[in-house]
Amino acid sequence: MQQASAPPSGANPSASAVPVAYANPTVAIISPNFCTPYPVDLGIVRKVLTITDGNFVVTDVNGNTVFKVKGAHLSLRDRRVLLDAAGYPIVTFRKKLRSVHERWQVFRGDSTESSNLVFSVKQSSMIQMKTKLDVFLANNTGEYAPDFQVKGSWFERSCVIHAGNSSTIIAQMHKKHTVSSVLFGKDNFSVTVYPGVDYAFIVALIVILDEINADS
Repeated sequence: MQQASAPPSGANPSASAVPVAYANPTVAIISPNFCTPYPVDLGIVRKVLTITDGNFVVTDVNGNTVFKVKGAHLSLRDRRVLLDAAGYPIVTFRKKLRSVHERWQVFRGDSTESSNLVFSVKQSSMIQMKTKLDVFLANNTGEYAPDFQVKGSWFERSCVIHAGNSSTIIAQMHKKHTVSSVLFGKDNFSVTVYPGVDYAFIVALIVILDEINADS
């Protein structure tokens, strides 16, 4: 069972900070514990020069750790685990091998059993000038249309996450250029998650986006 999680201290209760872009009151993909009625601003740091390849730390605007992402089982590149600040596994990412369109599957907790599948992500097409990923929830077995889409330019380290095929935005990310990112080999990203949207889900999508582009 998912443990309760308090909203990050960087969450902004002011409704005017970011316009409500999603029509539904709650988009709880991983857990409603990660949904707030107001926007949430997060910082994501990817440690580029590290032995444990691909590690992320996610913080609120006050620098408090909200999530960590680490490799599972000796840090194999095809497994990642999203942990809360206390080290509790929230979801596990697994790259699906021998897939025409690079695909990642996300499972609840530290399991990779099919019964615990939450959603999967794949490239919209094999050859892309700009990043475009399709996101399918576990119950969307036909995959005739994506439940969410990630669009952006990885070269510019920016992306926008949409609901389905619509223009409705639920989150945005852009890269922050800082002195530490240059000196200490870190990529710093700023993410704004819109009201009512599961911010753990958004972080999971950004981690997968980074993995797919690293493989590319």
